[in-house]
Amino acid sequence: MLSVLRVHLPSDIPIVGCELSPYVLLRRPDKTFTTDDVPESAPLDGHFLRYKWYRIQSDRKVAVCSVHPSEQATLQCLGCVKAKIPVAKSYHCSPKCFSDAWQHHRVLHDRAASAVNENGNEEEEIFGRFNSTGSGVISASLTGSASSTSLTNGSTPLYPTAVTQRSGGETWFEVGRSKTYTPTTDDIGHVLKFECVVIDAETKLPVGHPNTLLTSRVIPAPSPSPRRLISVGGADMMGQLDSDGRLSSSGTFTVLSYNILSDSYASSELYSYCPSWALSWPYRRQNLLREIVGYRADIVCLQEVQCDHFDEFFAPELDKHGYQALYKRKTNEIYSGNIHTIDGCATFFRRDRFSHVKKYEVEFNKAAQSLTEVAVQTTQKKVALNRLVKDNVALIVVLEAKFTNQGADNPGKRQLLCVANTHVNVQQELKDVKIWQVHTLLKGLEKIAASADIPMLVCGDFNSVPGSAPHSLLAMGKVDPLHPDLLVDPLAILRPHSKLTHQLPLVSAYSAFLRGIGLGLEQQRRRMDPATNEPLFTNCTRDFIGTLDYIFYTADSLTVESLLELLDEDSLRKDTALPSPEWSSDHIALLAEFRCVPRTRR
Repeated sequence: MLSVLRVHLPSDIPIVGCELSPYVLLRRPDKTFTTDDVPESAPLDGHFLRYKWYRIQSDRKVAVCSVHPSEQATLQCLGCVKAKIPVAKSYHCSPKCFSDAWQHHRVLHDRAASAVNENGNEEEEIFGRFNSTGSGVISASLTGSASSTSLTNGSTPLYPTAVTQRSGGETWFEVGRSKTYTPTTDDIGHVLKFECVVIDAETKLPVGHPNTLLTSRVIPAPSPSPRRLISVGGADMMGQLDSDGRLSSSGTFTVLSYNILSDSYASSELYSYCPSWALSWPYRRQNLLREIVGYRADIVCLQEVQCDHFDEFFAPELDKHGYQALYKRKTNEIYSGNIHTIDGCATFFRRDRFSHVKKYEVEFNKAAQSLTEVAVQTTQKKVALNRLVKDNVALIVVLEAKFTNQGADNPGKRQLLCVANTHVNVQQELKDVKIWQVHTLLKGLEKIAASADIPMLVCGDFNSVPGSAPHSLLAMGKVDPLHPDLLVDPLAILRPHSKLTHQLPLVSAYSAFLRGIGLGLEQQRRRMDPATNEPLFTNCTRDFIGTLDYIFYTADSLTVESLLELLDEDSLRKDTALPSPEWSSDHIALLAEFRCVPRTRR
């Protein structure tokens, strides 16, 4: 007979909005084992499985720490209450927690006071756009009628909440009837119970005892403080957002570049400082999606997107928000395990703002094979390929703008835009490979530029710090022949050094913070390195903090209007690295607003 041997959850800490999918091990009548579902529509040997989820509610009130959401709060910041900051952000689990978080926490007070002075609507301005999942004091004394009666967690979309037991001040409410369950804000602070039982298909009665498990208390999804667009031209961009949250100026567009940290790399061994529940993909994907959608960028360039996550999650989810998706998976000469976990570059664009014209795929492995055929001696070809073949790719997309290009010489002319999205090899000892990959990409972009009068954006994770040879090639158009990175060239693929040039007038978008004249730029300048004109960091782990990500643009055809504010180490809280419960990648997102301008003659 069909029997349930074991049920467990990958993580026992449930989070609002993150699907819970229990592992259920079954023994079939033939004594074999399976984890496949056995629904009522396809019974096995006259039996099927029935699932139920319950919310366990007690008569006492519960509040959750805003810094450590898996901990119960023991104190509340009265300053938050007076400033009318959302009450969920006022709770802390201990005096030490409050003390450690104060430098970050006081920013909420300062922003609330500033917003009141400016427009008197601090909660909507500061928290409303990004804080849709928060809640205040968590009252656990809800009655059945107070809970939602239009539940969607289960095969039956609508059914009344069922009280199954009440004893010792506890009440169990049925909240779901499928194997998986997604906690809602009503569940915050409560324990969930999962029940799985074998049912006789003919009598519809249970066979044997149900298998159950209890979760920890449901916690709200931690949300980071919102990052604002900062004008570099003198205007306050927060005052120019339309009803959809995007910039109202029809002649501008925004571009986001973000390495989202592939799930295959997000291990507890690498990121031991991040709670395991915050590293889990069900949590991170929802947090990343919420962040990405919140930026409302017109063009989104993501790196480290697993191919199965692109197909099953990002493409369909961003489609709901009006984005068309394009993807280039890394080549797979070098990989181990499931081919579906290979990551790549994904580019999304708003269908109401752009249309797709052309797509180019750059496979550096193919370029390596061509190079070794021509430039490497036969006896060295195998060694050369072993060094150069690293599976990295670039995705180049040509788009046509649907909005008007205000101020252009010919307003009736098609406004094209070329967007390159890449992820350069990570190994720091392979400096020659990094330079060669960047140079190869730039030479490809030069060919596109030669065939069309078109502005260009070059986005991605270049795994190269400011001042490195790849960065110099991008930002300066050349590499100093005496640059120390050029000393690493065992295959002589970088010689003569005079060939390491390109003619694209590329400028790093974030350098505009050091040139701009807008309000609030002084704080951003403190987060920039004046020696390199780049942010102090875009990647922050326990082992490394520095800048690896960039958005470059052709300065003869585009101008920067505003930039997404940079994080500082205080924003990440004391002794905290990325990823964290608030930020689900070890990189931070970069976003720039551009305007097309008449091309200057070179």
